[in-house]
Amino acid sequence: MGLSFQRERAYLRPTWPAESGRQQMMMHLEIGVEDLTAALDHALACGATLTEFQPQDDVRVCLDPDGHPFCLWVE
Repeated sequence: MGLSFQRERAYLRPTWPAESGRQQMMMHLEIGVEDLTAALDHALACGATLTEFQPQDDVRVCLDPDGHPFCLWVE
């Protein structure tokens, strides 16, 4: 399993949650964790931000530094 990334000069930061007429997210990355609080603390220390809108109690939606949403959830 792996992830690949590339740069895009015409990149537009997606909105979360999605809004009609605005840039949508280009991927949906979910990361299963054992300890949600510890994983969130680690993500924030690495530069992620926690989104204001959180659709579920057992999942945390974060944004990477470029605005891509990703989810941390308890396995």
